[in-house]
Amino acid sequence: MRILLVEDDPTQLEPLQKALSRALHVVDGIKDSHDAQWLIAQKEYDLLILDWMLPRVSGISLCRQYRAAGKTSPVLILTAKDAIPDRVTGLDAGADDYLVKPFSVVELLARVRALARRSPLWNGDTLDLADLKLHLDNLTLERQGNIIQLSKREFQLLEYFLRHPNRILTHAQIEHALWEWDTEPESNALSKLVRRLRHRLDSIGAADWVESVYGVGYRLRAQEDVCSAAAAAT
Repeated sequence: MRILLVEDDPTQLEPLQKALSRALHVVDGIKDSHDAQWLIAQKEYDLLILDWMLPRVSGISLCRQYRAAGKTSPVLILTAKDAIPDRVTGLDAGADDYLVKPFSVVELLARVRALARRSPLWNGDTLDLADLKLHLDNLTLERQGNIIQLSKREFQLLEYFLRHPNRILTHAQIEHALWEWDTEPESNALSKLVRRLRHRLDSIGAADWVESVYGVGYRLRAQEDVCSAAAAAT
């Protein structure tokens, strides 16, 4: 998942960002709430993790602004405030979950997994499209009983495709989803990554599921969907 983590305390931000990255998420870790406002306006996130007591613009205010913009991805609030009225304030602002400091990284990761299950494509610990199954817990891909291992980057690209099936995704959308906000990928980094993923998919008979849309980007479609579209056009 693509996650925005906003925490002004670097002693908390850095270990949380590392833990989420090790769990295969693409994480934009931000200390400044104004930078967070800009990123929320520019990028699409699968999850926001916001510290309540941010200077200048609080996490609660960021949450309200995010919901006012019509965005629906889950929001997890981190805070030392544990009174019931505070919890109610957070939930009323549009937050989906609330984690009281101090907390363990293990609990945070469990909350993140729980929020990820809201995807309509979620099926246990997998993302599915037709008979293609991506196992989120071990970076493996399965089709018709054949299982292959993916690298971290291949996994992240396929996860993004599977969370947006049958949609044409532009080069910019994919790059924004897979690379951190302060990282500039090489000009051919995405095309090389797509070739690697297609090579993996070829071993299970699904290389043509990743379509190139000339001059725009890529689309993931199940083979039967491609055949159905071709038949309808004749």
